Amino acid sequence: MEAMKQTILDKLSVEQIKIELMRTAFGRQSTLLSKFDPRILLIWYSFFAVAPWFIHNKAVLLGLLVPMIVLTLSSKVSPLVLIILGVGLVSEIGYILAGSLLFGGSLDAVWPMMTLTLKLLIISLSSIAVFNSMDPEKLSDALLSLGMPGQFSFGVSYGYRMLPILIEEYHNIIHSYRLRGRSPANKGVLRWRSLVYMARISVYAFYPLILNTAKRTRTTVEALEVKGFTYALVSPEAKKLKLAYLRVRPADFLFLAVSLLYVAALFTAASYIAL
Repeated sequence: MEAMKQTILDKLSVEQIKIELMRTAFGRQSTLLSKFDPRILLIWYSFFAVAPWFIHNKAVLLGLLVPMIVLTLSSKVSPLVLIILGVGLVSEIGYILAGSLLFGGSLDAVWPMMTLTLKLLIISLSSIAVFNSMDPEKLSDALLSLGMPGQFSFGVSYGYRMLPILIEEYHNIIHSYRLRGRSPANKGVLRWRSLVYMARISVYAFYPLILNTAKRTRTTVEALEVKGFTYALVSPEAKKLKLAYLRVRPADFLFLAVSLLYVAALFTAASYIAL
């Protein structure tokens, strides 16, 4: 039991969370979806991020959920991301169940109310599968190739790369506060004084974090300008050179065709199923 407890604590440590975020943010290159062109993946994702909102047949939604689960598992998603998704899903099902029972309903009303949960689950899993298979550079280049402004494409990539750095910076600032401060000698009932102390320094740590982030951003801007970033945004030759590695292959069209045929087959089969 003690060994299991220590394993869980290790998995929930800030360092482990930072590592998992790094793995998620920078993508995995050995997954099924990573073999396809990032522009094709964004087009595919755009459909599965929007279409579920307009689908109310639960048979179709359940059918869409199956490949999303398969693709998510094949994308080698971080267990931390799956745990967060699972906690959100369980809490949503819990308040749906509580709302049905507290306001004069019954368990029979839970199934119709699960439509929203299915839609959110499909969209969440498709998002996890796609963005876990693309590193920030590919995502930025795909957006740029599809006509998005260069500043926006770079901002998405920069935000991906900054997230793990900000978490590490925040962690270091909290450690510095704890080294220079003094925790309460009397912990109180259920260690409430320690919890208040940690909450206070967590809030205080945001101010130096913002300052350090501004310094990092300024350094990044100066480095980019030295390398001609502004000129590259407006230069067709630079854009063409940057996006030269993107290639749409027959496998990409096959992936879209199989997805389209599967969705069409789902709607055809669902017309004979009442859910």
